[in-house]
Amino acid sequence: MTELTWQKSSFSEGAGANCVYVAAHPTGRIHLQESDAPATTLTTSPTAFAALIRTLTSSDHTFG
Repeated sequence: MTELTWQKSSFSEGAGANCVYVAAHPTGRIHLQESDAPATTLTTSPTAFAALIRTLTSSDHTFG
């Protein structure tokens, strides 16, 4: 089994809670974890992940 190298999102503040981690698998799949639920991993394609990032960083997207 391939060990993933996790990177903390630059938008995550400090250590501990509210951190998002991303890792790329050699097969090309993207893995996501949230610090509050580290045993849960979401897996997606690079295309879908790029679409998510575009949506979240779009000026048309508002939070709240």
